[in-house]
Amino acid sequence: MADGEGSVNGLQLCTRWWEASDRGAAILHYILEQVPHIYCLEAEPQPVEEEQQVQEHILYPLECFLFGEDPSDGLQKLEHKNYGSSSQQCGRVFKEGETVYSCRDCAIDPTCVLCMDCFQNSVHKGHRYKMHASSGGGFCDCGDLEAWKTGPCCSQHDLGTSVAMETDDCVLEAELQERAQTLFQVLLCYITDLMVWEEGDELSEEMKQGMNENTYYCVLYNDEHHSYDQVIYALQRAISCDHNEAHTHTALIDKEGRRAVKRGTLRTCQQVKDLIRSNSEHITQQALRVEILHSAVMAHQTFALRLGAWLQQIIGYSVGFRQVFCQVALEPGADSDKPCLISRLMLHDARLYKGARKVIHELIFCSLLMETEYKKQFAMKFTEHYKQLQEDFISDDHERNISVTALSVQIFTVPTLARQLIEEGSVIKVIIDTVMEMLREHLDNNQRFHFQGYNSDKFFRVQVIFHDLRYILISKPTTWTEQLRGKFLEGFSAFLGLLNCMQGMEEVKRQFGQHIEVEPEWEAGFSIQIQLRHILSMFQDWCSSDERVLLLAFQECHRALLRCTNQPFHSEPTDSYMCKHILHKRPYKVSQEPVSIHLPITRLLAGLYVLLCRADAVKYLSDFVDPEHLDFSAFAEHPLRCVVLAAEVSAEMWRRNGLSLVSQVYYYQDVKCRDEMFDKDIIMLQIAASKMDPNHFLMLILLRFELFEVFNGNCSSKDQDLLKQWNRLTEEMLNLLIVIVGERYVPGISNVTKQDVTMREVIHLLCIEPMAHSSLVKGLPENESHETGLESVIAKVATFKKPGVSGHGLYELKKECLKEFNPFFYHYTKSQHSKAEDAQKKRRAQDGSDKALRPPVPPPFAPAFSSIVRLLCCDVFIHVLRRVLQRAVEERCTLWSEAMIQRALHLVGQALIEEKTQLEASNVDEVSFDFSHKARTVGSDHGKSLFHFLSQMKKLPSLDAQKDMINWLLQMFEIVKCLREKSSPSAVCAVDQTKPEESFQDRKRKAEAAKLHRQKIMAQMSAMQKNFIETHKMLYDNVPESGSQGEPAAFMDCAMEFEERHVAVGPQQGVCPADWEALTCILCQEEQEVQAQAPAMVLTACVQRSTVLTQYRGKTLSTKEGSYPLFMPPDLAVGTHTGSCGHVMHATCWQKYFEAVQNTTRNRLHAELIIDLENGEYMCPLCKSLCNTVVPLIPLEPSKLNYESAKLVGEVLTLPRWIQIVVARIKGLRPAQRADSNADVGKEETGFLEDDQTDFRSIHSFGVRPPPKYSSSITEMLVVCATTVHRVGLQTAPNELCPHVPVMTWNTCAYTIQAIENMLQEEGKALFGSLQNRQLSGLKAVVQFSAVQRLKSSQTVTQKHFTDMLAVLVPVPDTEGTLSVLEVDFFHLLVGLVLSIPALYQEENVDLQPSAISTAYNHLHLVQLLTMAHIVQVLLSSHDTSEVIGGGDEEESKAAEALYSTVSQHTEGLRTSVSGSMMADRVRRGVLPFLRCAALFFNCLTGVPPPEALSSTADSPDSHLPLLCSYLALPCNLFQLFQEHRDTVTPLIQRWCGNEAILKALKGEINIVRYPRKRNRLIDLPEDYSVLLNQASHFKCPKSSDDERKHPTLCLFCGTMLCSQSPCCHVQLDGEEVGACTAHAASCGAGVGMFLRVRECEIVLMASRTRGSTYPAPYLDDYGETDPQLGRGNPLHLCPERYKKLQQLWQQHCILEEIARSLEVLNVMFAFEWQML
Repeated sequence: MADGEGSVNGLQLCTRWWEASDRGAAILHYILEQVPHIYCLEAEPQPVEEEQQVQEHILYPLECFLFGEDPSDGLQKLEHKNYGSSSQQCGRVFKEGETVYSCRDCAIDPTCVLCMDCFQNSVHKGHRYKMHASSGGGFCDCGDLEAWKTGPCCSQHDLGTSVAMETDDCVLEAELQERAQTLFQVLLCYITDLMVWEEGDELSEEMKQGMNENTYYCVLYNDEHHSYDQVIYALQRAISCDHNEAHTHTALIDKEGRRAVKRGTLRTCQQVKDLIRSNSEHITQQALRVEILHSAVMAHQTFALRLGAWLQQIIGYSVGFRQVFCQVALEPGADSDKPCLISRLMLHDARLYKGARKVIHELIFCSLLMETEYKKQFAMKFTEHYKQLQEDFISDDHERNISVTALSVQIFTVPTLARQLIEEGSVIKVIIDTVMEMLREHLDNNQRFHFQGYNSDKFFRVQVIFHDLRYILISKPTTWTEQLRGKFLEGFSAFLGLLNCMQGMEEVKRQFGQHIEVEPEWEAGFSIQIQLRHILSMFQDWCSSDERVLLLAFQECHRALLRCTNQPFHSEPTDSYMCKHILHKRPYKVSQEPVSIHLPITRLLAGLYVLLCRADAVKYLSDFVDPEHLDFSAFAEHPLRCVVLAAEVSAEMWRRNGLSLVSQVYYYQDVKCRDEMFDKDIIMLQIAASKMDPNHFLMLILLRFELFEVFNGNCSSKDQDLLKQWNRLTEEMLNLLIVIVGERYVPGISNVTKQDVTMREVIHLLCIEPMAHSSLVKGLPENESHETGLESVIAKVATFKKPGVSGHGLYELKKECLKEFNPFFYHYTKSQHSKAEDAQKKRRAQDGSDKALRPPVPPPFAPAFSSIVRLLCCDVFIHVLRRVLQRAVEERCTLWSEAMIQRALHLVGQALIEEKTQLEASNVDEVSFDFSHKARTVGSDHGKSLFHFLSQMKKLPSLDAQKDMINWLLQMFEIVKCLREKSSPSAVCAVDQTKPEESFQDRKRKAEAAKLHRQKIMAQMSAMQKNFIETHKMLYDNVPESGSQGEPAAFMDCAMEFEERHVAVGPQQGVCPADWEALTCILCQEEQEVQAQAPAMVLTACVQRSTVLTQYRGKTLSTKEGSYPLFMPPDLAVGTHTGSCGHVMHATCWQKYFEAVQNTTRNRLHAELIIDLENGEYMCPLCKSLCNTVVPLIPLEPSKLNYESAKLVGEVLTLPRWIQIVVARIKGLRPAQRADSNADVGKEETGFLEDDQTDFRSIHSFGVRPPPKYSSSITEMLVVCATTVHRVGLQTAPNELCPHVPVMTWNTCAYTIQAIENMLQEEGKALFGSLQNRQLSGLKAVVQFSAVQRLKSSQTVTQKHFTDMLAVLVPVPDTEGTLSVLEVDFFHLLVGLVLSIPALYQEENVDLQPSAISTAYNHLHLVQLLTMAHIVQVLLSSHDTSEVIGGGDEEESKAAEALYSTVSQHTEGLRTSVSGSMMADRVRRGVLPFLRCAALFFNCLTGVPPPEALSSTADSPDSHLPLLCSYLALPCNLFQLFQEHRDTVTPLIQRWCGNEAILKALKGEINIVRYPRKRNRLIDLPEDYSVLLNQASHFKCPKSSDDERKHPTLCLFCGTMLCSQSPCCHVQLDGEEVGACTAHAASCGAGVGMFLRVRECEIVLMASRTRGSTYPAPYLDDYGETDPQLGRGNPLHLCPERYKKLQQLWQQHCILEEIARSLEVLNVMFAFEWQML
């Protein structure tokens, strides 16, 4: 700030300025003085400090001047006087990617859109709406009365006054208005001068003051020619910066449009400029735009942008301010040559950079476009400069959404403005002249377009201008004035001038001899045609709304067509003779002369003629066009050539012309172009057919198809290719006749509506196959509003079949609509024709009908076209058909084809239907249509009649497929004959008619008889079978149900004795019925039994980290802290899951396969994206599931339990005795000296359980046996699997000697079982019998592998692990720092203890393991001990839960109360007033998951079958509890355990409850896990997708201050909204930069993620930093379809079934598998950077 101004406040400045003689100059002087002291003082901008300074020193004084007082007071007064009320328009400017809504019911056109907030508060939410992502640059139309039929305002903007929009009077007080005008004039002039500043302009003296004379900036501008890397490269070499700095510069340049990259003297800046230009020029042959600006200019330009934003704020205060601003902006310059300020800004727009454009456009949006009157004035200025603006845009390289030309959609789509611009600004002519000027360079010598070698980017920009023409024509006028007629027709004439340059452009000539060398350019022509498609129909709609305009337009179009000199004839007329008829025409052969597919004027004329017929204005045509010049046969010449060209291409006569011609013909008939190309050609041919003699018309067609001599009998050949061509051309020619006579569904050609036309299109699409809504929409032509009319007709013709969990909803055609089917529907492609024909024949066969596909009865022609039907009974027609049928009858196979006969029969059917219709509608004498008579008469060459040949064809075996059709035609001949003779059909006819029905009835009767016969035989067989069983009952009694016939007799007896024993634990353990059956290797297909000494059989498997069961999402586990992995915390934060697809291989086969995969993968470009070789990944050879290891199959050890011995042992080996023996064994296994030194401590710790008499070898006295011996192959696979589990689970390097290896195998076993139990419980399935075979075999294999893996581990390590684990339950000497019962997951502990206890039996030199009886009691006591500990854990963790109504018997309640009392005695802080029934209920529910998991574990470990009742779903959660207890050898009343072992357990409870961690947990210092644990589910999603979009629209990235487009992405695991694919949220993860989603997945899902990208409406699955895939979102529209990228934009609703499937995908750990399969299908060549998501 200047020295003298430091103490001057805003009000003093305001007064000084107001009193100055030249107020504007005073304000400007102050600004020029202050700005250099705020901006550009340093090399890097300081936004926070600069904003504070500018607010205080400039903006506040300006506001003081505006109001003449303190701004807050002035604003309050403004609002108080109601001057501040703004109009009800919203005007929110859309950013790129923002979701906008359009109402299909109420919007005037599709460009009328609402922002999210307005839509949510509008009536349109309940209508048929569409959503799509804005390309940026538009604004919300809420409040615009001209944009909506109903509901123009949302509840927020509906102020109850529609007058506000129309108020033009300024509502400000005189002084306030004067102040505003002065201020706005100065500021807008200042902004304009700075924005249009050019590099070479001189600085004024005022601008130079106070600035360093020699301080300049080198400014680099954004362009679309150079990539990020190229700009970074240029910057690094020019300013010697590192990559990160260059990247920052580049990112800001891309975002803002420019950036100062160097501050210094003029010379240094010039050097940098030269270096940047030279370094960028040699890469792309185009230099980057670099300018050198004085620091003063930079400062003032920076402030000018800030002023723009400030002005938007000020204008928003009041309608009056906005109006004053508009006046200033549009006020003509003092110099007559100088345009107004807004014009200057518009004309300089292409030179502005991104940031400046954005500010200027938003200023225009919030001012000029919000006021009706000023919007009109602005629109006139825009139209005035239109041509220049478009020229600048085309030479510019920026996107259109940041160009001022994009404002056209805001202006031209307003109906009243469009009328005004047409009448006063000749806007149609202006737009078309602009297009012509841009395309003039592409005109050839004949003034026709020729686009060879065009610039695709420039051409695309020119095409954008056509959008403006469409906007202008979007609203058809309801009333016409003479001025509107004149200007419209002026524009129409200009449009015809454009079409004249297209008429006959890009002619093609058939290539002979050799293939064309260079494919000619064709895409450009069709691009224009596609752009003009809607414009042509809109011009015709405008013309049809006024009869005079229509006639004058036809007159202009006719003149334009006559002026066309394209495609002249090169020969004189000649005479052609056929059937005594002479045709005088010029010869022309499409196959030899040039022909063009582009005939827009001819087609426009055809369209206008039909409109004249529809409006009944044809009678006035002679007043406007000389009838002598109205030669429709000449007008039809070129359309006929196009149709013939398409036919010849289909006949493969133009093969040497390459793909370009095939593509042109494809688009000519495709839905994108056909309505203004192929369809109009057919209409022109129908017009000609209605005007010409029918014989002459058919002769002309034969001539142009080059078939005239063929049908005249003067042409023969033995050339097979030529004969094939003739046959194909004949098929196409007959097809054309079918179309000309039968295609009447055009309003004006017959009395049908547009709805009828759409209905017929839909019927024929659904005749091909049932279709989804989107497929139907793609197959239907869109109008200018992108509507197909499908919704209005679909319910009438089809029924909707809802989709399942996958796929989409389908529409199926109603049966009653089948009669409308025409197999030769003219919009069918070849493949559609054959599909539809096959489908309808099958459907008729299923219904028992004949296979004749009869022609449908068409609607009658309109009077002007009624003479077309004469084609069906003219001499040439009969002659042609007779020749075709004669060839078939005479068996001249090379001269006919079945397709030809099919079409000929269809034409005969059309003729007979026409004759029948006429006979039924009129008297016989009045009907001149005599096809049946001519068909029966002898030909002119005395040959046989058409009817005769038709009758003979019935006998031809080669035409069996057409027999039904021939029979129907013969019946029709008979019917027509009877109608002519006024008699009923003859007996023969009657018999023929009923024959199909009789035969159908006969077949039905026979089928019923056969069915009864089968039922009788089955009943007899059943009776015989029962009789045999009764007679030989003894045989069946001796066969065991288990099917184990091959087992030893003694074992069978044992099995019989204990077959009812469903107990898996303890001395009463049941018998394992069978082990693995013989398995087949999927690679070598050889069978092998699973045996210990046999080569290993392995299951494919995938090991992965999982958080599916976590109770604290986001928590991670590490071996560096705590007791993990030996003890799994009860919150199950991160587990290791092992899943399998269940496919078996030999280990050797797998190793060979894996080596082959490694070798081939290195040679495949994209394979490394799917599988990670370094981590041992591969795809299952059979099902392509992703795997990373194999699990060896281990045979079950035969369990031969001697129940008598077991019972005796049980009397001795009680729980306390067992504990003493185990503890003694643990002590004995330690070095003697250590045991001695710690004897006293051990005694004190174990106290009540210590027994000095117990020898450490006492454990062996209850039975030992040698461990099983396994083959080297199996032991090798044990190491492979264990190493993978350890490596993946702990995210560490492979190390088979690590002491954690056995622990991780037990952990993955436990976690996999818990995950499966959780999944079964979630899905409401039974615990046993519900798993698929692959899941069951995988689980069994994992359990057996975990049990045996200890053999490959150090026994000492395993013993140490067992000791540490057991110390949680009982006092073990020399064990310190044991965890409390609240800090351990007891099922993991159970698995670990059960699988590690055999290691206690190991002797120094002898490998031993417990016998069956020892194992049974080990399991029994461990289960009992752990169950009791878990019950205490449940009681402790539920101390503060809400009251639950208890259940169960009184005894159980008392036992529960007693136990709780004991626990509370030893636990400080535990509530005591709790009822026993409530405690019993809590315990039952709390321990149930543990018992279910234990049952699964012991079932897989021992193979003992569970009780059958466990294979059914439970009625209530704990109804299966007694069965589980029985299976696990536990009492049904679990509290009995505490009573039976009171003396043993009471001290243990005291020890468990006395741990310090318990007290902390009860105080709330440690998180406690409640039991049963909560089951994780995906987050709840709203039913309506727009709710999610609304959430996303309000999402603000926490790390970004700008409002640029973000990608809000929702984590479906936890509900966190993330900012994906944005540099602002990149973080460092293990030294690598990753995106927000990748970082979140690492903590939330252990690397696995499931995200919903809200704006894209798609799920992203992630499984690692480098792998991911997209998946359909669980939202469907009303038609049962997903909508990725919101491409269709229909309302979307949550599909619970699909969301459940996603949940199952997660809970079953199949995300990794789904990603791999998806990537395999996609076959991606280049990786997507998933880590940056």
